[in-house]
Parts: sequence; C-alpha cells; structure tokens
Amino acid sequence: MVKNQVDVGVSWRTLDSFEVEINGRMVERYLSHSCMHCAEPQCASVCPTKAYTKREDGLVIQDHDKCVGCGYCIYACPYQAPKMNPYTKKVEKCTGCYDLIDAGEQPMCVRGCPVQVLKIEDIDKLDAEGAVKEAIGFQAFATNPSMRFVKMKQ
Repeated sequence: MVKNQVDVGVSWRTLDSFEVEINGRMVERYLSHSCMHCAEPQCASVCPTKAYTKREDGLVIQDHDKCVGCGYCIYACPYQAPKMNPYTKKVEKCTGCYDLIDAGEQPMCVRGCPVQVLKIEDIDKLDAEGAVKEAIGFQAFATNPSMRFVKMKQ
C-alpha cells in the first residue's frame, strides 16, 4: 500500500544521530521521528490562517488548503516536524495517517518500521507502565509531545 506519497526532497520524518558510551566505547545511535502531535502544539498557535487543528484523539492535523506557506510553524516547532515543500511552496507534516487510525488500523510508519519499534498506544497507559518522555537524544519541550520511550526488554 502506498500512502502519503510526498514529493522528492520532502520527508515527514527526521533522522537524528548521536553517540552514546556503551561498555566504555562510543556507539552511534539514531532516532527517527516525525510530528509529535503535541498537547500544546506551537505550530497551531502561530499559524495565521488557523490551518492546524487538534483532534480529540490527540492528532494534530494540518488543512493544506489553508496553508499560505509563511513558514511560521516551521520555526515554532522545536522538533522540526513541519517541512516546506519546495514545489508547492506550502508546509506539510505527518498526518498521523488519521484515516487509517479512524478505520482501526495502524499508521504507515508503524507498519513499515523495519525493526518494529514504533507503536501507537494510549498515552495514559504508556505513562502508567513507566514509559518516559525523554531519552538520550530526545528532549521533551513545553509543547508536551505525545512521544514516549519504553525501555527495551532484555
């Protein structure tokens, strides 16, 4: 299934790399992320056309037709989730595959994750089970991102 076919040069995911020390040696680690669907989305608060809405389930959705390409949301987002499309001159971001979520299915990033570490779960359940908001390579800002980290099982 092909979904969210974005233009060449546009990616809705960001890959950060960093080094950590494990057993006395430096090891490179990676963190792939997209829109954090924040509880307090700064992209929505700065958008002059009100192109962003937050759904009851927490997804932050952008109405592409309302976007005028000012880029305020790009600069406001601490996670660099909104991206300027150089062809349309409008901003785009992860949709959370809300249509799949509405149909009871998993989003494409979860389906396509080669190491199966991405999941969409109830955030309150994750918090109750000990998931954390920050990890090496990721800082939770005041936007209150909906991303959680679960310790790997040994």
